[in-house]
Amino acid sequence: MTHVRVLTSAGAAVGFGLLLTGCLGGGSSGGQVRAAPSGVEGAWIDAQGTGLSTLSGGSFQTVATDTGQKLSEGSYVMSGENQVQISGTSLIRQTPISFNCMMVSMNQLTCTSSAGQQFVLTRRA
Repeated sequence: MTHVRVLTSAGAAVGFGLLLTGCLGGGSSGGQVRAAPSGVEGAWIDAQGTGLSTLSGGSFQTVATDTGQKLSEGSYVMSGENQVQISGTSLIRQTPISFNCMMVSMNQLTCTSSAGQQFVLTRRA
């Protein structure tokens, strides 16, 4: 999912998580090394910065960045090496949502909703 942003038909932006490359951490000085999320796992934010989506283990959820309120939830599946299909429910409108996203870089997803709305999600560092 997860880490990823989604724009609902109500106009609420939601974000998902995808790819983060490499590992972060210290060198021989004894610093800790953190493994990066793999595949679509991680946190993604929408272009407006209003929704933060997290994808993990085939599930996603999006929360408002200002209030922490859950905006949407559902699941995702990889439909190709760099494509992900996301489906779920807008909790604001209580309606189904679906998106097809393509990973255009390690830190960016370009998505299209079932209604034809396009938006970009950026991996949150």
